[in-house]
Parts: sequence; structure tokens; C-alpha cells
Amino acid sequence: MQHDMHLAPPPLLEIAGLRASFRGPNGYAEAVRGVDLTLQPGKVLGIVGESGSGKSVTMMALLQLLPGGSKVTGSAKFRGRELVGMAADEMRHIRGKQIGVIFQDPLSAFNPVLTIGDQIAEAIRLHDRTVSKREGLERAEHLLDSVAIPQPKRRVSQYPYEFSGGMRQRAMIAMAIANSPDLLIADEPTTALDVTVQAQILDLLQRLREELGIGLVLITHDLGVVAGSADEIAVMYGGRIVERGAVEDVFYRTRHPYTRGLLRAMPRVEDDGEDLTPIEGTPPSIWARPGGCAFHPRCVNAQQICAEVDPELRPALATASACHFAASLPPLAAPSELVGAPL
Repeated sequence: MQHDMHLAPPPLLEIAGLRASFRGPNGYAEAVRGVDLTLQPGKVLGIVGESGSGKSVTMMALLQLLPGGSKVTGSAKFRGRELVGMAADEMRHIRGKQIGVIFQDPLSAFNPVLTIGDQIAEAIRLHDRTVSKREGLERAEHLLDSVAIPQPKRRVSQYPYEFSGGMRQRAMIAMAIANSPDLLIADEPTTALDVTVQAQILDLLQRLREELGIGLVLITHDLGVVAGSADEIAVMYGGRIVERGAVEDVFYRTRHPYTRGLLRAMPRVEDDGEDLTPIEGTPPSIWARPGGCAFHPRCVNAQQICAEVDPELRPALATASACHFAASLPPLAAPSELVGAPL
């Protein structure tokens, strides 16, 4: 039995105690404060939270894509290999080949003076010098076809500005999967797209995961985006995970007031005539984060201890929650009243 345990492959991604800090006029401030996450091959992890919660910084930190002057500590292992502190040239072999990234803004991520085909071909040839430019362009055409871009033979020689927002997003996905990565990190892949195109992009990511067995990290501010596609959800606030669990548990048995606030702010499937309920206040700046639980100034359940002690993330019934009162929160409204997207 012991022997079998040794044969079990390591998780695709295993993050432990990850911290990331930025330098400011008065020293460093932490944007990510001790994140722990695990992703198994072929699974989808949704990381959800408002802007400034630390979602993107967490992933950019392990890919060494943060601006100069930032500090990253802790551990982030990809297939058992430590990424934190890895030599830059070694990281370049992993990033783009074994780990693909779909950036938040495809228009700024693409070079405006190079054709889409040239940029995808370059991404392929960067990791495989045996591929000729012509072969790279042929593969770029096939990739555009695989992400449902019409007339790929013509589109391959067009420039980014000639693509619509949805097509640019698909082209970005094509470039991210060009080298058959094991892990795909999608940073707000549906932002600024209309609802129909959003659904198409999410369907495409789901199909790629099923066909290629890719592990997927889906970063979003919208719980509805991950409702139908994630296996597990991590909710972030103030630079740390405040709730984590299986998608059904986070939606229907949440144990954190912030997650409840996000759910109540979601559009409902049935128009019951009631207004959406926003979360009052704004997320804290990393330069002026409140003491205790970072969410307490906005929390309807806050008590004195919340302003004094930052709660640990620990099991609370169905999920893991960082709330002093996780076990005693009042019951949720009926799921149909809260959730806008079907599971």
C-alpha cells in the first residue's frame, strides 16, 4: 500500500504560503498574504474576487511576471518543481510551453505591428527551433481553426486591430495552447465581452480542457463565470483566500459573509422585481488595509473581534472559511433566489 502511494503523481499546481509584496514610498506592502491552493491535472479552479483582491497577482507571482522591485516568498510547485526563485531562463522554458497564459487584455497583449499568425508562430518557434516559419504559420492557422475563428487562412495574415474583441480573445487562447501546455491560466477571459461571446469563450475553454486534459485556473470577478465550469472555487479578499471549497458547496452552503455578498450581487435567472444587493463600501488598498479581518468594515455580521483578529482559513461545515462566525451564520436564502447561472 505504501508503495502505491509513492506512485501517485504530484498535483499539477501546489501553492503554499505564497506572499507577494510591492515596494512603495514607505516600504513594502503585501498584495498576496499567504495563499494555499492545489490543482489536480484536468481540473478547473476558479479564483474569484473584486479588483484588488490579489487574484491576478497570485498567478503572476508564480510565473515571475510581477514588476521589478516586487518580492515573492513561499512555495509554488508545478508538477513538483519549485517555481519561486527559479532561474529566469529556466522559467522561460516553462512559461508559454508547459504553462499557457490568457492575459486580461488581448489588445495590449498582442503586438500591433505583427500579424496574428506571425505572433502565434513565434510563440511556437520560441520553444521549438526545429519548426520553420512556414510550419509555424500552418500550425497557427490550425490553432485559429481549433478555437472557432472563421476563415483561419485569411485571418492568420491579419493584424490584431482587424479582429473583434471576441476574436482577439480566441486568438489569445490559440496562442496560449500553441505548445500544448499542461496548465492554462485564464485571467478574466470574458471581461468586456458581450454575454453571447462570453458563453462561447467559456464553452471553448471547457472543450479544450476535456479534449487536451489541461488543468485550468480561471480568474474572474464574476461568480457566474465559474458556476458552470469550475470544480473548486477559491474566493479572495484583501490578498488572501477567505473561502474555498467545491463549486456546489461555495454556491449553496457558503460560510463567509463576503461570498454571500457576491452571490446576492449576481443577476437572477427569474426577474422577481427585487433590486440586486451590492456590497457596501470598497475593497481595501494594500497600502491602508484595516486591522483584523480585512472585510470587517463592510461586513454586516462584524463584531469587535473582527477588527482585532484576522481569522484563519479553517474547515467550517461544507467549505473552508476565514470567518470568526462561519459556523453560526444565518441560513442562506433559497439557492434559486441567489444564483444567476445554472450549475
